[in-house]
Amino acid sequence: MANHLQNQTSPYLRQHGDNPVDWYPWCQEAFQRAREEDKPIFLSVGYSTCHWCHVMARESFQDPEVAELLNEGFVSIKVDREERPDIDSLSMSICQAFTGGGGWPTTVFLTPDQIPFFAGTYFPKDSSRGLPGLLQLLPAIRRTWQTDRDRLMAQGEQVLAYLQAEAPPAAEPDTSLLKKALDQWRASFDPVWGGFGSAPKFPMGHSLVFLLACGEKTGDKPALAMAEKTLEQLYLGGIFDHVGGGFARYSTDRQFLVPHFEKMLYDNALLTLAYCKAYQVTRRSLYLQVAQRTADYVLRDLILPGGAFAGAQDADSGGEEGRYYTLTPEEVLSVLGAELGEKFNRCYHITPEGNFLGKNIPNLLQGLSAPEDCEEALPLLRAYREKRCSLARDDKVLTGWNGLMIAALAALYRVSGQERYLEGARGALAYLDRVHWRGDDLFATSLAEQTGPKAFLEDYAFLSFGLLHLYEATLEPRYLDQAQSLCRRVLADFPDKGRGGFYLAAKDSQPLLLRPKETADGALPSGNTMLGYVLVRLAQLTEEETWDRAAQEQLAFLAGQAAAYPTAYPVYLLALLARTHPPEEITLVLAPGQTPPAQPWPFPLDAVVKILPGPQGDYALLDGKTTYYVCKDHTCLPPTTQYPH
Repeated sequence: MANHLQNQTSPYLRQHGDNPVDWYPWCQEAFQRAREEDKPIFLSVGYSTCHWCHVMARESFQDPEVAELLNEGFVSIKVDREERPDIDSLSMSICQAFTGGGGWPTTVFLTPDQIPFFAGTYFPKDSSRGLPGLLQLLPAIRRTWQTDRDRLMAQGEQVLAYLQAEAPPAAEPDTSLLKKALDQWRASFDPVWGGFGSAPKFPMGHSLVFLLACGEKTGDKPALAMAEKTLEQLYLGGIFDHVGGGFARYSTDRQFLVPHFEKMLYDNALLTLAYCKAYQVTRRSLYLQVAQRTADYVLRDLILPGGAFAGAQDADSGGEEGRYYTLTPEEVLSVLGAELGEKFNRCYHITPEGNFLGKNIPNLLQGLSAPEDCEEALPLLRAYREKRCSLARDDKVLTGWNGLMIAALAALYRVSGQERYLEGARGALAYLDRVHWRGDDLFATSLAEQTGPKAFLEDYAFLSFGLLHLYEATLEPRYLDQAQSLCRRVLADFPDKGRGGFYLAAKDSQPLLLRPKETADGALPSGNTMLGYVLVRLAQLTEEETWDRAAQEQLAFLAGQAAAYPTAYPVYLLALLARTHPPEEITLVLAPGQTPPAQPWPFPLDAVVKILPGPQGDYALLDGKTTYYVCKDHTCLPPTTQYPH
């Protein structure tokens, strides 16, 4: 049986294209049918590399008995959260209002007019582990819809009132928020294993970037220590793929040993940025090595024809979670031979008992020997893994996530000097320019160059972020111009003029019951916080009043949002830090016949750099040689012919 998902641009929706459930994508046709047949909507939101989404699909959506209940009593809609972040945001808020928590798959029951009346996450086929089963839940909801609809509507109205509650007013942003955030991070920091809070632990690369920048700018050594401890543990644990490079989405334990094995493009982009920043601040070679191994994984395993990057790799392989990544001592010995195999098993703690379902996730938490002694083993084991079983990959190209990876590759080029990283960033941007732009419209996704919905706030903000990093790496004006063009579009099409900030979707987008607006950072930065940072950087790079005013308004809006829990707003804090602790300003005046210093520039990652082709105004040459004018900490240093590192 073919449903309505066969030709969608989302691999996740296509995965459900042959389910016996008569799925629709989010479309007016589905809601119209629900009205005509007087049926509620069964909305399921997930993504292609989600383990529990796969479980629910196998148990229920491929099951004829469940499908019959859904087809008889409901109109069923399937949504890819990565393709429609606006629907995902609203659905997650609804789920949290009903249950106090959230996650994927997200399950929401709606009226044909989109009013929610029940929600949850994963539901099994039959009731178990304290969860109602779909075989019991679906008939109960259908009966209540037919016999006591007023009660359902009353629940829906209560949830709507909750979702429409007044947000905190704007406030004056000041450095007290930075101190409050650091106090909150210190209170939740795990001094033994790194990271924050208890299991599960998410890597939160953007939080680590802020802590590193804060330590650098303010001299706060505890901030730097928390970031370094976490970065070290992330590398030592099994959340880092020691054989193939790159990071999994999160750890299920305190030690960062056992991950949830899916690998997301955005995590690897944000962590690459964090390791680049750590290397720039500390000059510890380990951080540069991890950044390079992470980026090399992306350039090898996630790159697509045309130069863009796929969104994710699956957690499951061969029907099991993590099978692709785990090893036994015997497997290692058979691939590497006795001498190298025993050395690898000892170094990466591969034991007969195992550390995950009787097998082993390679890790360095035991500190038994030096990993550089086993480097020759890694490509051999990687080739073995690839032959043993394969990983599904979500080949959807997401504008925003590619923007983050462009930023990471540009930053890595600057600290490593390796041209392949700059080429990777340029290649991804070239694909976006060619495929994701249609006239004046930017699109959020594509699959095999077929575009999906129009871009959302995070797409504009993340891509602008990537463009600014490319500009800072090359000083090519086209990248700065393109970032400004994107931000002008945001100021025109996304603002909430009444309450401040920016909506997730543009004013001409398909209307939802409520127009979502996200402010807090999660595993990904929010579009609002990232835009705040981009606006601050644009103001510093261009000195234009438009960007300075917009940055000031956005920082004030977010100050009110972040007042209670500033640790939930690390990218906003990064923007505030950049505003209150301005970056180094470098003006380079070239002597006659001289060219700029060889790229990458030997300057701080956030420096504002201008290159003048010759003396201009107050900028003269010193002894007729190329001259540096450097200002930092509100003080200008004497001109010099050598950059003062």
